[in-house]
Amino acid sequence: MEFAVERTIEAAADQVWTLLADAERYPSWNPTVVSLRGRIADGERIELVSTLNPKRTFKLQVTDVEPARRMVWQSGMPFGLFRGVRTFSLTPTGESETVFSMREAYSGALAGLITKTIPDMSDAFAQFADSLKAAAERNGG
Repeated sequence: MEFAVERTIEAAADQVWTLLADAERYPSWNPTVVSLRGRIADGERIELVSTLNPKRTFKLQVTDVEPARRMVWQSGMPFGLFRGVRTFSLTPTGESETVFSMREAYSGALAGLITKTIPDMSDAFAQFADSLKAAAERNGG
């Protein structure tokens, strides 16, 4: 099971990255996020509360950070039983245009069972991408 979204944003990759890398500001531009605590940097842990399940806090590890290019958030269970990996990518296509993509994929021995309990996140992914696009274009695209 996986979810993915892509948008072309009329803003430089650095401008888009500024929004993606500032955990505290997520709720101000992203209607899918109730709160995001922690520092978005390689090796850091963050805590996400989403509108899809506002009673649950997702504890995530930030990995593979390449500023203005890519970052990965991972969650999971020990021993490879289940893992969710969300990858954010920014691809500049001009001085003031960036292709944003976000993909989340699940794996592990219990993935087949656990993914049955995960709601369809297609609309939430579209909202995330549309909100990021609007905020980046409003703030300096």
